[in-house]
Amino acid sequence: MRPLKIGVLNVMHDKQATNERLTRVLTHSGQPVELHFYYPTLHYPQGAPAAVAAILSPLSITEAQTMDAFIVTGAPLEALPFSAITYIDEVNQLFDALAAAHVVQLHLCWGGMAALAHFYGIEKHLLPHKLFGVYPHKIVAETPLLAGLQDGFKAPHARYAEMDLAQIRQQPQLTLEALTETGDLLLVENHHAEQAFMFAHLEYGRKGLLHEYQREISTYPDRHYRQPENYFADPAHLAGPQFDWAATQAVFFDQWVAHVAEVVKTKGDK
Repeated sequence: MRPLKIGVLNVMHDKQATNERLTRVLTHSGQPVELHFYYPTLHYPQGAPAAVAAILSPLSITEAQTMDAFIVTGAPLEALPFSAITYIDEVNQLFDALAAAHVVQLHLCWGGMAALAHFYGIEKHLLPHKLFGVYPHKIVAETPLLAGLQDGFKAPHARYAEMDLAQIRQQPQLTLEALTETGDLLLVENHHAEQAFMFAHLEYGRKGLLHEYQREISTYPDRHYRQPENYFADPAHLAGPQFDWAATQAVFFDQWVAHVAEVVKTKGDK
């Protein structure tokens, strides 16, 4: 069987680390995959910096439509309106092209917010403070992507905004499948359109939240930032970050890759 072709629009701040994280989790199951990493061309109107061009290709909408699956990553932009994102038109064009070509889609964090807004008109609102830490979750609708996990499973979150839960519940095409125990979004799907919207940073390794926290406090040392909750064994010294979502990570990404393989097989059998 040929490798699965999976495209990734990488709009995270730490692009090299994001490539490495996604490569690790998408190859964990042993299923052969061929990964293609892209950047939005409108983000760099004068041309991508050498460090970006060395690891990402300029987004080709035509090429994206040939993929078996496509991922749009998160981005540290959730506090901004979508209209303020310089490359949002290109992202929306990508969304429409993937849908038209029936490509399996996985939208992560900000990518999920942008896709829900574009496809379904779901509104985004700022949270009172950043949802930042590792939290237990509950399953509210069964899905193969979480098969084998029990209520209380852990996942890491890192975002300043949330999508309107009531609007999601009112949209008949969407299935709300998992929330934190306090009601924050984890997973939404449109099964018919092969779209999954994951709001946790399940691709993060053990130190992912630590690195995000360090980036924020070093960028804006005059601001106060909340530490990630339920994460450090020794919060006073930012020591002992726990990898409590390792099982969730493996289940979700292994099942998603298996689902992509099944879709490809089904298409081939027709």
